[in-house]
Amino acid sequence: MMKGHLEKPLLYLTEMSEEVAIVASETTKFTRNDLSIYELACDPCRKIFRKTNLDRNDIDSVVLSTCSTLQYTSSIVSEMLGLKPKNSFRIDNLCSSGTSAIISTYAEIAAGLCDCALVIGAESGTNYAAKRLQWDLTRGSFNLPIHWASLFARTHMRKFGTTEEQMASVSVKNHRNSSKNPLALFRNKVTIEDVMKSRKISDPIKMLDCSYVCTGSSCILLASKMKAKELTDNPVWISGIGQKTICASLSHLLSRGKIGLESTQEAAREAYKMARTNPQDIDVVELHDAFTIMEIMAYEDLFFTSKGEGGKFVEQEQVSVNPRGGLLGCGHPIGCTGVAQTAEIAAQLAGRAGKTQIKGCKTGLIHNMAAAGSSSSVIILRS
Repeated sequence: MMKGHLEKPLLYLTEMSEEVAIVASETTKFTRNDLSIYELACDPCRKIFRKTNLDRNDIDSVVLSTCSTLQYTSSIVSEMLGLKPKNSFRIDNLCSSGTSAIISTYAEIAAGLCDCALVIGAESGTNYAAKRLQWDLTRGSFNLPIHWASLFARTHMRKFGTTEEQMASVSVKNHRNSSKNPLALFRNKVTIEDVMKSRKISDPIKMLDCSYVCTGSSCILLASKMKAKELTDNPVWISGIGQKTICASLSHLLSRGKIGLESTQEAAREAYKMARTNPQDIDVVELHDAFTIMEIMAYEDLFFTSKGEGGKFVEQEQVSVNPRGGLLGCGHPIGCTGVAQTAEIAAQLAGRAGKTQIKGCKTGLIHNMAAAGSSSSVIILRS
């Protein structure tokens, strides 16, 4: 099966509502520090205000993505920034919080309810509530994400012959990319041997097969078509969106008997339809590599390669994957991740990604998921 194959023909949406653009984006350096959610959230926003011709009175909506249990956070952040938006709220959807916030805000603007909005992702690495899936009793004592990653890896290896070395090559690639990213948590390159010799945590997953839950924040400025033209000469447009929630519990997910990220497949189909595009048209991708096996599976379930071929796809040159280093290289500030992924693709398409810039990219894709892929979001952007 060639790259770009979809199991079903594309059916395009015939009508678009208000066009929505990403006007600006900023991301902080990811760290291990324990920092205030409020200060984290404000930092990239202040940078956007300094770099754009934006009046604070222009902000109609503020949406904060975080897994923190602090209450009224978005309104508190709005006050700290000197904003008085029409609407302000927090979204928590585990690792998919960031893209869920972006899509909700897109809907506000597309519906004509507001013209200009800040979407902020902020997370402290000490937010332990988001690290264990204690609400899912079907997981028993195996309530850490690495346990389901181990199940996925063993199944993929048994079914398709995927090797530990192929998984390790994902980590090598993403750490190579993060070594060029000044905002990344990990700046050192690693080798296949380094990954293979790193401590085994849950067979076959090793330390360097895992992303690191850390502290960080990111912000994007969304605007309607008319407002975007006032603020920038180089907007990046949201052209496709797909979302799917299959379930919440691991037992329900596994009972379906399917190998792969079913929610990602369905979200991708919807995003490609809406964007009137195909996988072969994507130039640059930020996909959810919480573990190396997840990147391999995502290649297949975003339809960049056929089922079972993901392990061989790692070093391909058809599409640039995780140029900032992904979750493996950059770190994974859970509620911030989807916003940071989108900020990177927007920067790539606007030609302002600095040392991680991919030449000539016009169309990009963001893949963000949660809880063993029980839910997924896919967003497609165009310059």
